[in-house]
Amino acid sequence: MPPEPRDDGSLLSLERGLDALDPPAVGRRPWGRRVAAAVLPPLVAAVLVLVVWQLLIWAEVKDRATFPSPADVAAALWDQWQQGTLQEAVWLSLSRGALGFAFSVLIGTPLGLVVARVRVLRTALAPVLSGLQSLPSVAWVPAGILWFGLSPATVYFVVLLGAVPSIANGTISGIDQVPPIYLRVGRVLGARGLAAARYVIMPAALPGYVGGLKQGWAFAWRSLMAAELITQSPRLGTGLGQLLDTGRQLFDVSLVFGMIIAILVVGVAVDRLVFSPLERGVLRRRGLLVD
Repeated sequence: MPPEPRDDGSLLSLERGLDALDPPAVGRRPWGRRVAAAVLPPLVAAVLVLVVWQLLIWAEVKDRATFPSPADVAAALWDQWQQGTLQEAVWLSLSRGALGFAFSVLIGTPLGLVVARVRVLRTALAPVLSGLQSLPSVAWVPAGILWFGLSPATVYFVVLLGAVPSIANGTISGIDQVPPIYLRVGRVLGARGLAAARYVIMPAALPGYVGGLKQGWAFAWRSLMAAELITQSPRLGTGLGQLLDTGRQLFDVSLVFGMIIAILVVGVAVDRLVFSPLERGVLRRRGLLVD
């Protein structure tokens, strides 16, 4: 009769080794600490930029007529704020950007879904979408003026052509990362056509899709500023881009720098307050992010 195998604890050691592979459960950091971690680094970076900027002013690397100091730019922004012009420009540009981005999502999402799932359309349209995404948005402004005149339609036309390709490509990229097993399981459960897109494909592609939305906003904001810089008409009002061009026409360099900063701050604020929390939430729910 063969001897019974001796239990030398190898199975227990194996179990302990497998348990060690799991990352330790880490609780979420307190709200105040998370806010500080998100706010302090950009704030420190902004302070460093201002310090370097002021040092360049003291070093007189450029004439003050063409390179204003931080104090000059702050005074120009404060003057626009007191007149109410800055608030109106921010609101007008933000509302245009939000509306144009919303329509871009409504167009770019189904377009990306169809292109990703239909092989013939992907072969035909994927290079076109990549080419449109790389095309500078300002190139569409002359065509928009010729077709729609100096009207809000021109601005939205440029925004759409700037943001739709980016959102569509983000959707395609997210769908390409969906494991094939998900699609097979969905078909077994009867999810086909629109049902598969709604309940299987898009939820599985959500991390990549949200990244595409984030990039789409950046393209929409950039396209909007290109359109506002060139199109000048009382019918269009005064957005941030138009106010920037006004500073150029008046050779008011402080106003030009102030509007550049305002455009940067608004674009980054929307990204940090809307899209970054959305992206983190999606990744956190999938166990891809712990904070």
